[in-house]
Amino acid sequence: MWQYVIKVLVTATVVVAVTEIAKRNSLWAAALASLPLTSLLAFVWLYFDGVSPERIANLSTSILWLVLASLVLFVVLPLMLRAGVNFWLSLIVSCAATGAAYVVMVIILSRVGVRA
Repeated sequence: MWQYVIKVLVTATVVVAVTEIAKRNSLWAAALASLPLTSLLAFVWLYFDGVSPERIANLSTSILWLVLASLVLFVVLPLMLRAGVNFWLSLIVSCAATGAAYVVMVIILSRVGVRA
């Protein structure tokens, strides 16, 4: 039980830190947010949970391929916001476009023999 509480607290702390820093300086908040903290935390939690290094390595490789699809969000969202589109609509459309990019990436990877 305590392990879950620690996981939640550490993860929440990172998210709160990014949002609080963003209020003062978007560059430093972006630097913190761009770190693969979610992945690092997942690797650590998996290690502590006794998951094999091979499975952690497989997760890392899958993340590598799928991070390319996640970049769609960071292209579509600012383009829509700068075009004057409502924030929530911009967020929904950019998330949908990112989801579609994930699907396309998984299909491409499966066709070339890579399991993501």
